[in-house]
Amino acid sequence: MLHETWQDNNLGEVKVVNVDAKKYKVSDMLTVNQTYTIVNETEEYIFVIDNSGKVGGYYKAYFERI
Repeated sequence: MLHETWQDNNLGEVKVVNVDAKKYKVSDMLTVNQTYTIVNETEEYIFVIDNSGKVGGYYKAYFERI
């Protein structure tokens, strides 16, 4: 499965600018002003290795490219 090799990817870095989620609690998995490595990206989501140490997909609105 392709998603199992995502942790080895490095497509750039992003910085978290906010964790203001409307539906889900994002503040446990992302820290404001911390940088994360992008492992995959779609039109709507950025996939990063979050605070849990696993790959998570989040809306692009939480991030700013570095």
